[in-house]
Amino acid sequence: ADDGMTWWYRWLCRIAGVIGGMSCAFAGLWNCVTINPLNIAAGVWMMLNAFVLFLCEAPFCCQFIEFANAVSARADKLRPWQKAAFYCGMAVFPVMLSLTLTTLFGNAIAFATGVLYGLSALGKKGDAISYARIHQQQKQMDEEKLTGALEGQA
Repeated sequence: ADDGMTWWYRWLCRIAGVIGGMSCAFAGLWNCVTINPLNIAAGVWMMLNAFVLFLCEAPFCCQFIEFANAVSARADKLRPWQKAAFYCGMAVFPVMLSLTLTTLFGNAIAFATGVLYGLSALGKKGDAISYARIHQQQKQMDEEKLTGALEGQA
């Protein structure tokens, strides 16, 4: 599917997803070493986030799971804004459960992966020539409205 992403940006998103998965896994494991039930729940959710990130972005890390390639293929068919909403939502939930530095820093890169996908959904930036042309047309229309208003007053 042509979603307008360049090859290097697609790789940047994938690498950010893998690093975000590792960050979630380590921070989630660290969060589970406590007696506070909300921290344990947030840690388990973070490890689930890590698993989903690995499954979607790097299925070769999950070779022992037979449905990994199918899930990855299905995730590749999603539009960038859908991945952005999914990854950001996954990263925000543990922070809402237990607001600690471990959950914040552990989910930061996973959230950043969602932000990268969200930025790709916005599309390419326009070039300077087309922007200048639009600006000139807008200025010309404003001048025509102003002269029309002044002629109507006279």
